[in-house]
Amino acid sequence: MSEGTLYDKVWDRHKVTTLPTGQDQLFIGLHLIHEVTSPQAFGMLRERDLEVAFPKLTHATVDHIVPTADQSRPYKEDAAEEMMAELEENVREAGIDFSDPTSGDQGIVHVIGPEQGLTQPGKTIVCGDSHTSTHGAFGALAFGIGTSQIRDVLATGTVAMEKQKVRKIEVNGELGEGVEAKDIILEIIRRLGTEGGVGYVYEYAGEAIENLGMEGRMSICNMSIEGGARAGYVNPDETTYEWLEETDYFQDNPEKFDELKPYWESIRSDEDAEYDDVVTIDANELEPVVTWGTTPGQGVGVTEPIPSPAELPEAKQDTARRAQEHMRVEPGETMEGYNIDVAFLGSCTNARLPDLRRAAEIIEGRQVDDDVRALVVPGSQRVQHTAEEEGLKDTFEEAGFEWRNAGCSMCLGMNEDQLEGDEASASSSNRNFVGRQGSKDGRTVLMNPQMVAAAAVTGEVTDVRELKEVTTA
Repeated sequence: MSEGTLYDKVWDRHKVTTLPTGQDQLFIGLHLIHEVTSPQAFGMLRERDLEVAFPKLTHATVDHIVPTADQSRPYKEDAAEEMMAELEENVREAGIDFSDPTSGDQGIVHVIGPEQGLTQPGKTIVCGDSHTSTHGAFGALAFGIGTSQIRDVLATGTVAMEKQKVRKIEVNGELGEGVEAKDIILEIIRRLGTEGGVGYVYEYAGEAIENLGMEGRMSICNMSIEGGARAGYVNPDETTYEWLEETDYFQDNPEKFDELKPYWESIRSDEDAEYDDVVTIDANELEPVVTWGTTPGQGVGVTEPIPSPAELPEAKQDTARRAQEHMRVEPGETMEGYNIDVAFLGSCTNARLPDLRRAAEIIEGRQVDDDVRALVVPGSQRVQHTAEEEGLKDTFEEAGFEWRNAGCSMCLGMNEDQLEGDEASASSSNRNFVGRQGSKDGRTVLMNPQMVAAAAVTGEVTDVRELKEVTTA
């Protein structure tokens, strides 16, 4: 097993005991909750006459079901209004801080935690959402948990887990034009598979990772779960610390920053740390990656041919055939020119300010294709407000995009933002499962935000590097 990694150090510091099941009981430093997975857990507490053990280590927001067009109350959908009302009651009774839509701080749970400074290196973080791995970008151990575990954390501040192995993924070299963090993680999942990370956490390292801003690191850690890993993380460094210094938490408590930084430095993986596996990737060889199938692992470079199922390992052949039939693609073709009906720029993977800025650079001076419905859904109200101040909203709207309020939106289609019929979507989100965006016949092509912008204006999957060449010519 691994030794001397950040994972080992943080795990050991938070381990309370080893349970008779063989699992370790971990103390949780931050519990993030939202409206979809928490109501049942609060109900279980009431049945047992239990209170929330650590309300100050718990923070709530609303993101999955909140409408992004009309947020006036009551919500038009009864189920959404019921979940919202129940969350409001639960947090009020427990004394839990709540980033509600009237606060100016509401947004996707994995966006608001980092931007408010709640997410910090060396913390254990859990949330009833699989993409909690996002917070590992700060050097935290962050896990998605189920409803019964939410109950346990609310009641005790701890959770039972099995320790995993650690795989170090070194991404060396430099990213080329039009290639982003999203392409790194899609390439990793493509190479290692959607189950390649089972039993592991991923430590992301190497020059290309170190050169990313925090937003890019979050995009990569966010999709660790899509590769089967239990979590993903990046060792904290000066990039991490510069982000944290600007957050509310440390602006209000500057002495805390100096107090905690030595701890953050101490939990970095040792130079001679031992790993269970090491994988290396050359960033210089990457191009924008898009998916051709119905899992994030079914991806390909935008100029590369779609593989024939017969060329894949036998266990993957039937899945590939069904995926190609659903997506209406043929082996040997590239994804360039694949017609799209919807362009979605949003999700906990790619709805932060730099994502919107990069997409806006592609959009500026161009128009959304007449046959494309295009949406921009900022990841939080803070992102939304700043983007509007910078004029990004105007840029998108002048091009023909709909500018929405913060929320998960079409990433999972739990509100009115859904694909219709067999529409094809160019999406900056994290999952392209059948039915994920609201229609069982819908088709989703995952890509980076610049690529979504390019598809929106051309009406088809387009290598954004070609549009950049036109712009600079």
